[in-house]
Parts: sequence; structure tokens; C-alpha cells
Amino acid sequence: MNWGDYVQALLALVFVIALIGLLTVGARRLGFGAISPIIGNKNKRVLVLEITNLDPKRRLVLIRRDNREHLILLGINGEQIVESYDVTEPVVIQD
Repeated sequence: MNWGDYVQALLALVFVIALIGLLTVGARRLGFGAISPIIGNKNKRVLVLEITNLDPKRRLVLIRRDNREHLILLGINGEQIVESYDVTEPVVIQD
């Protein structure tokens, strides 16, 4: 093998690694790989109702504890409660 074959193999490896990186970034921006809400059984007091990605670094999480809902902003610098309010209707969990 000559040097040209080594260079060609190295460039092919770099190209494949770059493609994997681009696919990973694209999938993250489309929301793949994000944590999806897990609705527990009826005996649990805390439920994650919805998760919405605002951008790659921040997301909104709507949780319910007893008869109170909290909208929380999660980011790389910490978390912040955006809104809290009482809820009168019961939680409907579909099996």
C-alpha cells in the first residue's frame, strides 16, 4: 500500500464520523432523544404531564402534584418556576 491509500482511508473515516455527528445534531434539534413524559399509576402524587423543548438548552415541564400544577423552565443554568396554580379537575390517566 502506498501513502495515497492511507490518506484515502483516513479521509473516509473522517467523512463517516462527520456524518454521524451531523445526524446526531439534527436528531437532537428535531426532539429525538429527549425525555418523554412518563405517566405513572393513579396512586402517585407527582405526575409529569407535558415536556416541551424550547431550544437545545431549555425546556418547559408541566407537572402536577396533588391538585396543583407547576410550569417549570429547565435550563443549563438551573430551573425556574414560571407559573403555579390550583386545578379542580381530576387527572385522567389512560392505560
